[in-house]
Amino acid sequence: MDKSNPPGKIAPYHHPAAGWGALKYVAINLIKERVAGGNYRMLFKQNQADGFDCPGCAWPDRQHASTFEFCENGVKAVAAEATTKRVTPAFFAEHTVDALMAQTDYELEQHGRLTDPMVYDPASDKYVPIAWQQAFELVASHLQRLPSADQAAFYTSGRASNEAAFLYQLFVRMYGTNNFPDCSNMCHEATSRGLPGTVGVGKGTVTLDDFEQADTIIIFGQNPATNHPRMLGELREAARRGAVIVSVNPLRERGLERFASPQHPVEMITMGSTPIASTFIQPRLGGDFALIKGVAKYVIERDDLAQANGTARIVDVDFIRQHTLGFEAFAEDLRREDWALLEAESGVARAEIENLGRIYVAGKRVIATWGMGITQHKHSLQTVQLLSNLLMLCGHVGREGAGICPVRGHSNVQGNRTVGIEEKPSAAFLDSLGKVFRFEPPRAHGLDVVETIAHMLEGKVKVLMGLGGNFAMATPDTLRTFDGLRACELTVHITTKLNRSHLVHGKAALILPTLGRTEIDDSSGVAQGITVEDSMSMVHISYGMNAPASPNLLSETAIIAHIAQATLGDARVNWLAMAGDYGKIRDAIEQVIPGFEHYNARIQQPGGFHLRVASRERDWETASGKANFIVHAVQQDTPIQRARQQHGERLMTLMTTRSHDQYNTTIYALDDRYRGVFGQRRVVFINPADIAMLGFADGDWVDISTVWDDGIARRANYFRLVAYDIPRGCIAGYYPETNPLVPLGSVGDVCNTPTSKSIPVLLHPSAPPQALPAF
Repeated sequence: MDKSNPPGKIAPYHHPAAGWGALKYVAINLIKERVAGGNYRMLFKQNQADGFDCPGCAWPDRQHASTFEFCENGVKAVAAEATTKRVTPAFFAEHTVDALMAQTDYELEQHGRLTDPMVYDPASDKYVPIAWQQAFELVASHLQRLPSADQAAFYTSGRASNEAAFLYQLFVRMYGTNNFPDCSNMCHEATSRGLPGTVGVGKGTVTLDDFEQADTIIIFGQNPATNHPRMLGELREAARRGAVIVSVNPLRERGLERFASPQHPVEMITMGSTPIASTFIQPRLGGDFALIKGVAKYVIERDDLAQANGTARIVDVDFIRQHTLGFEAFAEDLRREDWALLEAESGVARAEIENLGRIYVAGKRVIATWGMGITQHKHSLQTVQLLSNLLMLCGHVGREGAGICPVRGHSNVQGNRTVGIEEKPSAAFLDSLGKVFRFEPPRAHGLDVVETIAHMLEGKVKVLMGLGGNFAMATPDTLRTFDGLRACELTVHITTKLNRSHLVHGKAALILPTLGRTEIDDSSGVAQGITVEDSMSMVHISYGMNAPASPNLLSETAIIAHIAQATLGDARVNWLAMAGDYGKIRDAIEQVIPGFEHYNARIQQPGGFHLRVASRERDWETASGKANFIVHAVQQDTPIQRARQQHGERLMTLMTTRSHDQYNTTIYALDDRYRGVFGQRRVVFINPADIAMLGFADGDWVDISTVWDDGIARRANYFRLVAYDIPRGCIAGYYPETNPLVPLGSVGDVCNTPTSKSIPVLLHPSAPPQALPAF
């Protein structure tokens, strides 16, 4: 590779998000995945009441909006499932695991759908076919001979249905452990742990109807155009009726600047577009807490002035008096806070903070949304609580057109948690589960993702089972995670496509191929529907419509039931009967979990039903029975600040992020067109002034090393510098390529989420690579 001719190109993208560009890439992906022409009709059943739920993001569905409810990235997810490319036993016979490890994650994805259960053969370093029953018995034998059930861990990705997830947790708790590491541990755990302390429930309070009434929408740390593209439709309608939309993000994302809606022919034909956000605020990485505290301080100062002048109060006095505790201490802390500190820690000038404060105060119905930009920092839980407190100041919780809106990632990550995928289950849930199924569930808290990796490294977890996902690449500290997986006695992955987790395996390893969301799940001649819960607590049913990729596939639910049957027998639960009729699983969920009354009947309604969120109704399920204002100080002794004291301005703060052609760890292609990156992924977005300060030039190649205090060297090599509009001292790179730089011990307070948006790193000159690393 010659430096004068690097792979790919950098070319600024001047078009609006979506529009004709999205339609072009929809066509490209359908062709690239060799989707049969007859299957194109499935797109018109995507996110429809009589169709299937998108296996991608968790944005809610409109049941009345148009004839199609899919987006570009949703099509990529569906095309990846509906591909006619296949990974058969013949493929594995041709490739050793060692040879496959040399392929990139994108190359692994492109081989297509898995067709048959496979077991690792150490003698040949290849996967070889295994009969389903033998596979189930192999898992059972490993689980049965463990001295303690806590030596096994059971991972869940957010694509699993409510039915599969409930059966999974029932099996695992009957087996005897609460070790449920799941993808939520790495994304919205700060939301799930933080909101109960302020408003009582770890979920959002809004529905899509609220977006139709909101006059102010503030979007924190979120890139809807890539991660939740259908959200842009709601933002477009809000902007066109005059709502104020604010983007708070270190990166100024194209999708929040302009959007061309493929659902509106006039806009497409005229090459028009709709401006979305009117205000862009770019805090430094980790600066959101200080920024939000500054806005809250502005509100209190304005309210104090109003009281002094005898004019109308700024805060919602009635809401605070009737529904909250802790306001006076919260307000006094804000009065004492130093503006200079808030400016320095947020990286935002006081004038900008106060302007955001004016926008907030002017709003009568304010929605705050957030994503990983808020939740993947050391003080993420405190930031979530502070943001909910800001909304509480003016009564924007439990009000129509206003409220709390954490936007979840994977399609059913919220539903998984609701039905019991939880390493710290409540006593009430365990009591109910035990009563319905007549057993005593384990009470000790289990392991989350970070703890599971640590226990694998220490030899304390010997079996890892993955219900979907790509554990090896989704998790932090990649090389240490690899070591942990390889130390296991058995790794098992229930999956649709080949990924690196199948190649970084235990001493024994199984790949168990499963049906995709788009495929017909036929049990005893009856098509089974599965249910999911979206980001706004709507539960609805989904039916696949494509023929299975292979006649040798089983559903996730069936695989779990057979493993449970082989491991525990059927004396207490008829596992196979439940897998034969998902309605029976839903009946069990109804008995165990409040809110699912008449489950099977209610999912027959178009659009399903809304699970009650108490805080939406101003019913506060906190210990005090009120919504709580909580005082948090600005953290000044953080790993970033300590590293900067040592290395000065050369210390950079790294955030990991997705490209546009990516969903979680799944790489669909090598472009990130909204950011102007094409044909490559090993790039680092960096402020031009920092490029000059560090003595580099735009386009130079660098290596990245982590600054951490545990004596472990972490380095990722060969990244191309891309000058970008990002705050000084901050850089961004794609995961999973940058995950090796995230220390296992760098986690958020209380929630234990990897701090993937605030990693202290140094950049080093690198020779142009002859070949780029596979991962």
